[in-house]
Amino acid sequence: MVRTASFEVVAVEKPADVNVVIGQAHFIKTVEDLHEALVGVSPHLRFGLAFCEASGPRLVRHSGNDGELVELATANALAIGAGHTFVVMLREGYPLNVLNPLKAVPEVCTIMCATANPVDLVIAVTDQGRGIAAVIDGSPPAAVETPDDATARRKLLRDIGYKL
Repeated sequence: MVRTASFEVVAVEKPADVNVVIGQAHFIKTVEDLHEALVGVSPHLRFGLAFCEASGPRLVRHSGNDGELVELATANALAIGAGHTFVVMLREGYPLNVLNPLKAVPEVCTIMCATANPVDLVIAVTDQGRGIAAVIDGSPPAAVETPDDATARRKLLRDIGYKL
């Protein structure tokens, strides 16, 4: 059977100093397992997370160790409104620090984005529900890296401690 769909764009709302990770998982235990994965990364990591249930009471489940970030993740999850979607908001840590622990959570199916950039999500809407069809993460390239740009990139990675 062929069904029709429409599309909406949802802008992820977040302050500039907050990173976001958006993914898809399955199961009510996702919130607790994501929480445990995040607290294991660093005692300094501040986070809030929210998960949209796709069946049963269809609640937005939420957790975290920073009330502002929990509220932010919850508001974004509600705006996205796609079942089995989770939103993690981070401070004092980067997606690079949390991606492998999040991907190791058995319920996690995929990570759709992990960024500090502005994010738009293209949401497909059908009679059954909503799903993330595409992620627009930041702006398009302005130019091709020059040798000076490559030197600056390598220096930055060493200055912030990601390379020796």
